[in-house]
Amino acid sequence: MAILDVLLQSFSLASLLGALAVLLLIYFMFSNFTSQKEPPGPTPLPLIGNLLQIDLKRPYKTYLEYSRKYGSVFKVHFGPKKVVVLAGYKTVKEALVNHDDVFGGRDSLKLLHEVNKGQGVLWANGDSWREMRRFALTNLRDFGMGKKACENKIVEECQQLIDIFKAFKGEAFDANLVVNRAVSNIICSMVYGNRFEYDDPVFTALVSQLNTIIQLSGSPSVLLSNLIPWVSKFTRGRKKFFDLISVSRKNNVALLNNVKETLNPQMCRGFIDAFLVRKQQQEESGITNSHFNEQNLLVTVSNLFNAGTETTSTTIRWGFLFMAKYPKIQDQVQEEIRSVIGDRQVQVADRTNLPFTNAVIHETQRLGSIVPNSLPHKTNKDITFHGYFIKKGTTVYPCLTSVLYDPTEWEKPHTFYPAHFLDKDGNFIKRDAFMPFSAGSRACLGESLAKMELFIFFTTLLQHFRFTPPPGVSEDELDLTPCGGITVGPTPQKLCAVPRM
Repeated sequence: MAILDVLLQSFSLASLLGALAVLLLIYFMFSNFTSQKEPPGPTPLPLIGNLLQIDLKRPYKTYLEYSRKYGSVFKVHFGPKKVVVLAGYKTVKEALVNHDDVFGGRDSLKLLHEVNKGQGVLWANGDSWREMRRFALTNLRDFGMGKKACENKIVEECQQLIDIFKAFKGEAFDANLVVNRAVSNIICSMVYGNRFEYDDPVFTALVSQLNTIIQLSGSPSVLLSNLIPWVSKFTRGRKKFFDLISVSRKNNVALLNNVKETLNPQMCRGFIDAFLVRKQQQEESGITNSHFNEQNLLVTVSNLFNAGTETTSTTIRWGFLFMAKYPKIQDQVQEEIRSVIGDRQVQVADRTNLPFTNAVIHETQRLGSIVPNSLPHKTNKDITFHGYFIKKGTTVYPCLTSVLYDPTEWEKPHTFYPAHFLDKDGNFIKRDAFMPFSAGSRACLGESLAKMELFIFFTTLLQHFRFTPPPGVSEDELDLTPCGGITVGPTPQKLCAVPRM
């Protein structure tokens, strides 16, 4: 034993780290060894994989560069974790649509899995996910999604925004939070059964916390915590993330309890009522392993709130910024609105008569590329795809930015160019490579709602206001650098909304 102690003490920390590095190198060599051809990619370093080569704040930019070097299917390593990235319209569509049974799994990020426990509609898999998604789609439609009742709710929130914007009297302000609240109220009216006042403390706290969580989710420390479990023990971002989630959950529970206290099974007001009624029915039937339980309700409601707030409001803010950045395009939008609609209220039915405005909205979604990497997928079984072997359980990133910026599909992929969606006669045209909502079974379940919101909010606000840079700032000085986390929005900056009516 004494000899063993001496030997152990003779090993320095450097020796141990060196031995660990060798072991990890051997791990990489053998874990990547297979008789079948794997996707190409940059050579990983021991311990850290390709972390030093990837822009951790904007990883999709690195993926675009790698796709030019390695092709449309390649792999990267986040520490020991291997991720396959899919790039370009044809490859992403083939995977998500033609091979949806293989690529339709969800790889839940580590920190989110600790929160969601495999529940909800965004990060779940299997029977629970299928049942919750089906139930959510059915009931959101029942409570207005895509219908005239929903249009009326959006119009109501537009009026709230108009009043708030007018109060600034053309002075510069940051529209982030107020737009988030307006958009969030649409999904809240269908989920909770009512809208909230913009000064409601619980509601405003939830919206503010969501903004912070999205920003934090894109930080390198949280990204590393999600991909490399042992790293999370040494990062401050992990604790801050869970603190925010905890507070947000308490606020969501408070709103849920308010709904429960006034539940009337004979008259459902929204998604939560419908869920509680189904839960009660299954309990009365003696079903003990139902997916309709308290945890699934809380996570699903949180998923719907987050998804129904963040992406649409971020797209609208991109729209304001692009209009201020490109005033000639804003002129064309406003002239079309004036000639077709005049002073009356904008309606969804007007979309077919506003081809240029519709094209601008679509181009905003394309160039803004709000969810650059989609949410992470996971293969449900082994597959040989594009000549490469991808093992069951592999994490897959369908890079949506590579689809929306695909140079073989778009004439000017990195330019704000509404003509991408117009024919030679100025008529609106659909483009197959327009895929901001992803595709396949994991496509955004609120796509129809988002399209309605984007059209009414954007067109109504352009009808009433002209968006310009703050005094002393030129159009050229406006910053189009994206920022954020799982979703990316414009860099926070103030704009002026000058009343036109």
